[in-house]
Amino acid sequence: MPKIVVVNQAGEEREIEAQSGITLMEAIRDNGFDELLALCGGCCSCATCHVHVDPAYADKLPPMSADEDDLLDSSDERDGNSRLSCQIPVTDALEGVKVTIAQEG
Repeated sequence: MPKIVVVNQAGEEREIEAQSGITLMEAIRDNGFDELLALCGGCCSCATCHVHVDPAYADKLPPMSADEDDLLDSSDERDGNSRLSCQIPVTDALEGVKVTIAQEG
């Protein structure tokens, strides 16, 4: 199980273990980070699971879909490291990645 560092909206870091095969959103939510709303449940239709991913891991992530890109455009907090955590499957390649839960905008 890959270890992932999650930074909450208050800037506090916590390392979690994530089961391969689930999404990053599920791993974060299932480890008690209630501020990651994920209102659509992972259907890529709301952008409430927005995270900022360590840029060193950009090449380990799947390409961003047009739908994900459009949804992220609705966030004032979007930057070059923004992704929807529901669109990132947990794999061993994510071992040690740091993700920051985006502020609500």
